[in-house]
This record gives sequence, C-alpha cells and structure tokens, in this order.
Amino acid sequence: MDSTLGRRAEWLVDVLIAEFGESMAVDPAAFRRKFRKMAASPFAFYRGSASVFYADLVGDFADERFLDGWTSRVWIHGDLHAENFGTYMNGSGQLVFNVNDFDEAYVGPFSWDLKRFAASVALLGYGKALSDSAIGGLVTRFATAYLTELRAIARGGDDAIGSIRLDNADGVLRRVLQQARLRTRVELLAQQTTIDQYERRFSLGDGVYQVDRDVRTDVVAAFERYLGTLPPATAEHRPLTAQIKDVVLRKGVGIGSAGLPSYNLLLEGHTQALENDVVIYMKRAQVPAVARYVTDDGVRSYFRHQGHRTAESQRALQAHADPWLGFTELDGHGQLVAEVSPYAADLDWSDVNEPEELAGVLGDLGRAVARMHSVADDESSHDLVDFSTEEAIVAAVAADEAGFVGHLVDFAHAYGARARQDHQIFVDLFRNGELPGL
Repeated sequence: MDSTLGRRAEWLVDVLIAEFGESMAVDPAAFRRKFRKMAASPFAFYRGSASVFYADLVGDFADERFLDGWTSRVWIHGDLHAENFGTYMNGSGQLVFNVNDFDEAYVGPFSWDLKRFAASVALLGYGKALSDSAIGGLVTRFATAYLTELRAIARGGDDAIGSIRLDNADGVLRRVLQQARLRTRVELLAQQTTIDQYERRFSLGDGVYQVDRDVRTDVVAAFERYLGTLPPATAEHRPLTAQIKDVVLRKGVGIGSAGLPSYNLLLEGHTQALENDVVIYMKRAQVPAVARYVTDDGVRSYFRHQGHRTAESQRALQAHADPWLGFTELDGHGQLVAEVSPYAADLDWSDVNEPEELAGVLGDLGRAVARMHSVADDESSHDLVDFSTEEAIVAAVAADEAGFVGHLVDFAHAYGARARQDHQIFVDLFRNGELPGL
C-alpha cells in the first residue's frame, strides 16, 4: 500500500473507531456481522459509514457554496441515500411513497442531504455499469426536479406540498405502492407470532429472545411513559388500545443497528379478534453521525435525548407520520417507539436498470426530498427551524442554479470514486485484522 493509501487507511480506522468503538467493545460479534455486510459492495460500505462521509464533508470535501445562516440550519434526513425510500401508511390511512428511516435526522446544511444522495446515485450507477455521462444525467435529473418542486412550494406555500400516492404515482413507484397494498396485518403477524392456548404470542428464535420478569416490568413502564409523548390529536384518533400481550428482545443485526437492543411489544387490537393485534418496536436511539460535525448548541440542547431527537425529526420531516410514533427512556437511554408496519415496502433498485427508467424514478425522488425539506419549517408544529426552508434554499441557489446542479454532479463523481477506494481499503483492513476490537 502506497503512502497516500496508508494515510487514508489510518484515517478510516480513526473515524470508524471514534464512531463505533464503544459499541464494538460491548458486542464485537455484532460488528463483525455489520462489517461483513459493509464489505459486500461499495454501496453497502457507504450505507454503513455515514461518519466517514461527514468527516470528509468538513475535511477534504469542505465547500460552503450555496450555504448561509439559513440554509445551514435546515432539518435534514442525515442519511439520505438511494435505499432510504419506501412506502408507509400515513396517519390519514393513505399509502405514501416517501423518504424513510429517520434515525440519523438532525438540523444542518441542506446541501449535505443532497450530496449524500448524489454520491449514492454515483455508486448505484457504477454498480449497474452506467457511464459517467449517464450517472451525471441521473444526478442532474434529481437536482433539477428538487429545485423545480422547491420553487413551486415557495410560490404556493405549504398547501402546495403534495405526496406520492396510489392515485398520482406511475411507473416503478406505483408498482412499489401496489405491492405494499397487497400486504396485510395478518401476514405480518403470521411471520412474527404464533397462537398458544387461544392467545397470540411472539415466536422465539432467529434473533428473538424471551425477556425475564424484571426486564418486562421495565419495558412496560417505559411504554407507559411513551404513551404520554403522543401528540393529543394523534392519541385521540389512534384506533387501537394499548394492552400489552407479550414482550420480546430483538438484537439488531442490520448495517445500521449492530449490537443495539430492541424490544417488540405485542398489543391488543381495537377488537378481541386476533388478526387486529399490533406489533410495536422500542429501540435504543444513537447519536447521529452528522451531529458530530454540527456545532450549533441551540440544536443540541433542543432534544431531551436521542429518542426524542429521532421521533421529533421524523414528525418534522414526514407529513402525517405513523400515529404510534413517540419516544421514551429505558435504562438511561433514549428510545424510539413506532409500529412495525405491515405496509412498509422499500424501493428495490435491482429491477430498475435502464437510464430512462432510472431517470423517471430519480425525478420523483427529487420532488420527494424537496417536500421533505419544506415540511419542517416555520409553518410546521416544530419551532426549531423558524423560517421558510424552501424560500431560503431557493434564494441561496437562485443566482446560479445551473452551477448548483453542476456542483452536485461533480461531487457525485468525486465522492463516488472516493467511496469505492475507501471500500477496498476497508475490506483489506477488516480481512487482515487491522480494525481494533474485532
């Protein structure tokens, strides 16, 4: 390994250990699983290494063009990559396709979301053997759709914010929504539970474990505290009761949840019919990677704990969020609480390969991101961002929109190449036992 790659390898180790070292010491086996998943491809590495991305954004890739005091203080997703989109059933009972997974959400520069997404498009396109020109076209389509939608919202106000639904979607996204519509609560319950003595209980095994009486008592107490965090209107219209029938421990093994304890709670539905039971999860929330690089004390002090941050961020960024969405504390850690929805379906990129079809999807995603950024501002119920996000961003790029789009395209190419190189360095570090603690 030459000296430049050697320095980058040392830097990667430092960033990854700073981000994960404490958790790795608690559960090294979980991180071996996480890192093996990250080793599978450059995109998988990119997904699991947001800390590396943000360290680069304030380091080698630092660039404050199009940022000012307003646009640097926007509610952002924090981990906006191509695989964090999918369906959910909103609080109004409509199936919606939108951004999902708000575990990394925070308040920071709006362009950081767009850059993280643009680089993921470069990695996605490279994995599909698209040319640099085709990849640049896809990023351009996304950025142009984002700005067009943002201008429309700035002109029409929050009443102009729409959503992608069954009645207005087409192509790939309509198929995803139709597939989500076929899913049922009965199917979800059949996958996660069994019937014993005429009552439903969770199935054990495969990462699902029974809890003892003391743990159950603590989880139930945390759940009772969580109920008080639901907004009055949400709690009033939530058509389900909160009688707990069973509690199990789930150990996270995904790229983003390695080693984190999570509890599933089985609740009695709105009738005694067993097919109406509801599954709720309560998972420990972590410090988002982006928060380590945003130094605004007003943002940091706004949140009680990471569970509060995650729930408030999702409510801010997602119109008509899950009516079960809330937060609590357990064992001194903030927890996010929400429903395990039977209607969640992720966008599967494996069947979207041709540039024309990809361009259509990326246009839709650009509009979705613009709507997400526009929801969480002075016209929302959250006071952390007290100005019109869409007006601030439109004003910041108005003088050079073409330059802004070109800036995102250039970044996508440059950081895509950096992430591919980092992936290879990471694989060599991991397989040669050079990541401390594993």
